[in-house]
Amino acid sequence: MNADVVDEIRGTAAGTAPVPLSVLDLVTVGSGRTATDALRTSVDLARLAESRGYHRHWVAEHHSMPGVASSSPAVILAHLAAHTERIRLGSGGVMLPNHAPLVIAEQFGTLEALAPGRIDLGLGRAPGTDGATAAALRRTDRLNEGADDFPQQLAELTRFLDDDFPDGHPYARIHAVPGPVQATAPGGVQSPARPPLWLLGSSGFSARLAGVLGLPFAFAHHFSAQNTVPALDLYRESFRPSAVLDAPYALIGVSALAAEDEKEARRQVLTGALSMVRLRTGRPGLIPTPEEAEAYDFGPMEREVAESWLRNVVHGTPDAVRAGLDDLQKRTGADELMITANAHGGDARLRSYELIADAYGLPAAPVRS
Repeated sequence: MNADVVDEIRGTAAGTAPVPLSVLDLVTVGSGRTATDALRTSVDLARLAESRGYHRHWVAEHHSMPGVASSSPAVILAHLAAHTERIRLGSGGVMLPNHAPLVIAEQFGTLEALAPGRIDLGLGRAPGTDGATAAALRRTDRLNEGADDFPQQLAELTRFLDDDFPDGHPYARIHAVPGPVQATAPGGVQSPARPPLWLLGSSGFSARLAGVLGLPFAFAHHFSAQNTVPALDLYRESFRPSAVLDAPYALIGVSALAAEDEKEARRQVLTGALSMVRLRTGRPGLIPTPEEAEAYDFGPMEREVAESWLRNVVHGTPDAVRAGLDDLQKRTGADELMITANAHGGDARLRSYELIADAYGLPAAPVRS
């Protein structure tokens, strides 16, 4: 087992946090704001997370959603790498069926060269969008085939990352560059290291596959809370030790937002609830302002969707959020909590991460200029 790889996967809890705390950044775009504003907030968030002892900062892949500017995780991660020094950066995740495995290997090999030892490659099998958009991305309407082929696509990607296709394979002479092949070329000094792979999921499929392969697993509790414990149990039951891990390691994504008082926290998270209502009724848009969300007249079914979503958002004062996160970690046994803050404005999101860090006594190093 490679101890360096394990250290890249397993974080260390800081302050009084029960497990490492990390950031899931959806690069949300609020009403009256631009994608440029959202991306600037992502830089500010990554630097804040680094300075306060959060373990990693991941960005997700979504398409055709006006309120989410993270359609190109590799591009965003390269930008974040240029503005940080230590924090791990990664995809939460890249949707593997949307891309050729070689392209992903090249992109993340490039990221590894830009930020050695700091890159995670989280992979999902969902499209990250609606069916029509997925068909446009993949140039096919056979979407089920992409999901069914996920284990084979994963195996192909892994071989490109490791540069170890067997002799006689059609891809044996194809190399992902930057990558390990450069270490074998005359005069080559390229590091053979590559980003550790994570499997992401919101059901049992990826949980079982991650366990069988001995890979770390990330579960999307923030939008599939009812499946969290069953999926984590399945992951642990299926786990087989590998060259990557000798024991299971699972993080969960959790929606959480802290504010100075409970009323303000509720006011901020209501914007995410309205966004979810609009998304689930086929009206995706920019993240509404708190004023717009407060004034919105929710119909009975819309109210049910909003309240269901809000029940899975840990929100309130910093102490209340800390207690909620502690309880969630105990109930799930998660090895790491990856926090996503849904709110209209970047200031509210940044302040929430600061308050949560304060609540756990995370280090307060200054953000570099």
